[in-house]
Amino acid sequence: MNEIISPTPHQTSQEPIQHREHADRITNLSGSKPAEINREIGLNLFKDMTLGRRFEDKCAEMYYRGKMFGFVHLYNGQEAISTGVIGAMRRKHDWFCSTYRDHVHALSAGVPAKEVMSELFGKETGCSKGRGGSMHLFSKEHHLLGGYAFIGEGIPVALGAAFSSKYKKEALKNNNSDSVTAAFFGDGTCNIGQFYECLNMAQLWKLPIIFVVENNKWAIGMAHDRATSETEIWRKASAFGMPGEEIDGMDVLAVREATQRALERARAGEGPTLIECLTYRFRGHSLADPDELRSEKEKDFWSKKDPIKKLKNDLVKSGLASDEELKVIEKTIDLEVNEAVEFAISAPEPDPSELTKYIWAE
Repeated sequence: MNEIISPTPHQTSQEPIQHREHADRITNLSGSKPAEINREIGLNLFKDMTLGRRFEDKCAEMYYRGKMFGFVHLYNGQEAISTGVIGAMRRKHDWFCSTYRDHVHALSAGVPAKEVMSELFGKETGCSKGRGGSMHLFSKEHHLLGGYAFIGEGIPVALGAAFSSKYKKEALKNNNSDSVTAAFFGDGTCNIGQFYECLNMAQLWKLPIIFVVENNKWAIGMAHDRATSETEIWRKASAFGMPGEEIDGMDVLAVREATQRALERARAGEGPTLIECLTYRFRGHSLADPDELRSEKEKDFWSKKDPIKKLKNDLVKSGLASDEELKVIEKTIDLEVNEAVEFAISAPEPDPSELTKYIWAE
């Protein structure tokens, strides 16, 4: 388990110090027990992570070519979290609540790439019918409870889904109601009220929810250690008597293992878990961000911890897949992403006569 490490001295000065602290924390976690997987699971994890990366790269291409507009926040570098958490859960049974960096969460939840891409193009065929755009992906069919433009918005929604699951089981006597909700959010969100209020309620009522902190150490341009008095977010769980874990968010198998433990507790009625995933985004905060605040040394350090390359090496070394097989998967994913773009470009625009549809009650 990856639950306990020695606390490090709090740093509040220069960015390089904060970078080293974050790096040291992830280094201290190396060697922890990863999830055990077979060939099928391993290939599915690789497919999902590769789809997320190639999809986001294509979004950047479309944005810079002037084909995609608005705010677009990419997930490059953090794929191990989405794949590790959602891949360990049950699609169309469990629930997922995202942030404004929601494309890859949607893909991991099973929303077709063409529907996600269509939404980014503002088309009627999008998963939110072209009304949501990049930050507001939603799919009832795939139990995706939405992306949210403001930090912390999704946590109370996720809490409601978890409460619904428990209420159906205990009050309505539906023994099949054992769904668990995953609430994703960043390190910056852990300094606002919804975070603390929802952790308190979740633990008080023993709700089946996993709070997943994607700590990429930058809240837009604010370094994590400059914004919080306790930089190790997972420790905040103890204030509510809740289990908290710190894991390597660049290792999909470590994320999967921690999620499986949290799921076991949640489905057994033991309540919530707070999981802090130490990770790093490879691109700027959004595609409009010139990304000048982070040092090149820092970015180079984290690029060497690419979670997809790590999984690829693990699969090949363990004999679960060959390098040639994985290259075929990459080509297949590229074809899927290109087809999603073609589909989105040719898809119809929302009908202007339906401007207020999905807004007012019918």
